[in-house]
Amino acid sequence: MTEKLDTKEGDNTEELTKNLLEELNCQTVFTIPVFGGIAVDESIVVTWIIMAALTVLSVVFVRNLSVEHPGRVQLALESAIGWAQDFFEGIIGKENKRYIPYLITVALYLAVSNVIGLLGFKPPTKDLNVTAALAVMSMILIEYSGIRRNGGKHWLRHFAEPVPVVAPIMVLEVFIRPLSLCMRLFGNMLGGFVVMELIKLVVPLLVPIPLSFYFDIFDGLLQAYVFVFLTALFMNEEME
Repeated sequence: MTEKLDTKEGDNTEELTKNLLEELNCQTVFTIPVFGGIAVDESIVVTWIIMAALTVLSVVFVRNLSVEHPGRVQLALESAIGWAQDFFEGIIGKENKRYIPYLITVALYLAVSNVIGLLGFKPPTKDLNVTAALAVMSMILIEYSGIRRNGGKHWLRHFAEPVPVVAPIMVLEVFIRPLSLCMRLFGNMLGGFVVMELIKLVVPLLVPIPLSFYFDIFDGLLQAYVFVFLTALFMNEEME
């Protein structure tokens, strides 16, 4: 009896490990024959699909805009954009609203990326390269906003405040911020997958369905919100 249980546990562990490795492995869809061959991974192709879908939807939703007789879709979109603008203005201020379109774009991309698994695609955010690239973009925006707001001299001087001895720590913080954004997004998405796989192994029927809605929808949207919220918060700190 004990041997059967051990065998079953071993099989479950192997299955979980196999599924996890498959989830982490990004397959190369095709190779561009330039510079010795550039591999285009699955996460990049799915990102292109998301970009195309968002572009088409944007064109469809804005083609019949009306000032005097707005439709329900237009009113819903205006309400959503208005809420997003008010939300980010509350963090970075109205004087910095030039950054809001970028933040909204990243939020839309992350929201769609995190839930696109429901359509059978592998979410790009499960690729560490994608989350790292987003984090680097956020780091550049954060530092740029501080330089634009306060000037290059003030930006360099703030690394030595309140005393010069903390300069190495302040410089290190520049790289810690994007690292935390990257690992938080990647870790939460991967953690949700691991939890769901464990639940499927223990209770394969019925129970995984409602939990799948939580991890695939609510948690995905939550992670998109957290990413752009922290980016805006770090920008506000840098500009101050």
